[in-house]
Amino acid sequence: MSTSEPPPWPHCAQGAHPVADPVGCRGIHVPGHTACLAHLADADRDAYLAGLTPGADIDHRGTSFTEFLLNALLDALRDPTTGQPRLGIAQFESATFESDVSFESATFESDAGFESATFQDNAEFGSATFQGSAIFRSATFQRYAGFESATFQDNASFGSATFQGSAIFRSATFQSGAGFNSAAFWGGAEFNRATFRGSAEFDSATFPNYAWFKSTIFQGIAWFVSATFQDSASFNLATFQSSAMFRSATFQSDVWFIQAVFERWVSLGPLVCAGRVQLSGVVFNGPATLSFVARHLECRRTRWLSTAEVRLRYATVDFAHAVFEYPLTIAAETDPFMLPTGEPLGEQTLVHAPDASVRIASLRGVDAAHLILADVDLSGCLFTGTVHLDQVRLEGDCSFDTASPGTHWLRRRPARFTPRRTLAEEHHWRASQPGAVRGWNVAVLGAGRVGPLQLAPVYRALRKAFEDGKHEPGAADFYYGEMEMRRHADDIPRSERGLLTAYWALSGYGLRASRALAWLGAAMLCTIVLLMAFGLAQDTPKQTATGTVPAGGGKVTFEIDKDDPQNPTGDRFTGKRFEKALNVTLNSVVFRASGQDLTTAGTYIEMTSRFTEPVLLGLAVLAIRNRVKR
Repeated sequence: MSTSEPPPWPHCAQGAHPVADPVGCRGIHVPGHTACLAHLADADRDAYLAGLTPGADIDHRGTSFTEFLLNALLDALRDPTTGQPRLGIAQFESATFESDVSFESATFESDAGFESATFQDNAEFGSATFQGSAIFRSATFQRYAGFESATFQDNASFGSATFQGSAIFRSATFQSGAGFNSAAFWGGAEFNRATFRGSAEFDSATFPNYAWFKSTIFQGIAWFVSATFQDSASFNLATFQSSAMFRSATFQSDVWFIQAVFERWVSLGPLVCAGRVQLSGVVFNGPATLSFVARHLECRRTRWLSTAEVRLRYATVDFAHAVFEYPLTIAAETDPFMLPTGEPLGEQTLVHAPDASVRIASLRGVDAAHLILADVDLSGCLFTGTVHLDQVRLEGDCSFDTASPGTHWLRRRPARFTPRRTLAEEHHWRASQPGAVRGWNVAVLGAGRVGPLQLAPVYRALRKAFEDGKHEPGAADFYYGEMEMRRHADDIPRSERGLLTAYWALSGYGLRASRALAWLGAAMLCTIVLLMAFGLAQDTPKQTATGTVPAGGGKVTFEIDKDDPQNPTGDRFTGKRFEKALNVTLNSVVFRASGQDLTTAGTYIEMTSRFTEPVLLGLAVLAIRNRVKR
């Protein structure tokens, strides 16, 4: 209502001025008079008040109340049996309360209208009972507004109200709908232990200060669509017995839902939170759709008793010890979330974040049989203690950390690490070892005392998960990690450790073709050198035939013999001898006899090469197959 326009009721007009204030006092006429209660003559006011009884209807729209005048009015309506004011229809629309207001423990037996009223000082409605509609639309509370333990038996409307001081609705009961749409809580809002039995609507509400809904019970639908929380918001231990809608809400600081309970379907988001979203201990009894743009999301010990989908941007997520009884999907959203209007959700509060990727911090204690991960960063994820990890589904681009590539010096000897997928816990374990090489990340928060014994089963489970997903090259990396952890574990016999070490050194557990080929080349070169030096005979042994011709003729019998190969002397490294040695070596690689004349030493050299070199060739072929098969 414009200040230059007269109100729609017969008004007092006291103090009107043709130019400065053509309307004057806006207070409605007291029945039977032409002035409002504030400007009524003392005798007439006393007579009016004396005629009021508890439960009477009153109409003082537009009237300005001092503390004295309001107390006089309430005293006239005070019930002698309870000592508290009792009002019928109470109309205070556009009224101005110039000092402290106390409707504490008052009973409004019918509708109470405070629309566009202004409370210039403290307003106390604690333990008040509103049996009819309570209308505070567009009301302004310039200081403290107290509705602690108030009871609203019918609709309560605070739409577009402005609370410049603290707004306290602690333990209030809303038995029907409660509307706070577009309300502004500049001094903070507290709804701790309040009960909303009907719908609770906070659409487009603004909370520039704290907003507390601890232990609040929402029995009807809770609407926080497009609400803005500029300071911390707490829904700890709150219970949502019906649907909850937080679409397009913005949290510029931390928001807590610790141990809250959502009894039915819930949709949290898409919402923006510049701080941390705390969902630890929350119970989702119904289907849940969570869409967050946040820096951190903590879901420790949450319980998901129905299907759920969590779509995120920018977030680092902790799901340690969460319980999934139905499929749950955690996915990274590549593009900004879209609002119902078709416009992208604003992400200005996270504009300085390095990227919009989603990082999983921990899955410890989780039963991953129903877990689906899509396009998330697992490089810092803690997996030890995860149950049924082999059944986790990895979709899209799920990235892991990698081993520190290149050659490093480890205890005065070179050590070369090839790139492979690794776990964050392995980084932490290797970096904490004496003489650890650079490149392993020791700053893995929460890794704890984890070693090869704990990591080997994790690598084994992830290998199976990749194999089930037909991702054999990825599975090969986790097989390598599993074998590494077995080799370094403390509970294996020395003989098994030696065997694993040889397997690692020769071919990288059947996964490093270059290593196997290098050893094959070295073995072939060694075989060639040894054959040229000791294995090939000096000359090709000649065959001789001896026999006796019987006197008088008859059958002649010949014995054919061959000289033993002679050990080489003189110049052994000639081109002709190299060609023979190469022929013997190549035939040994494919497990064939060369047919060359060899010395005794050469025979044993060939036997050794015919055993070792085909094995090395087989390891190289196996490594190539493991890298290319699908």
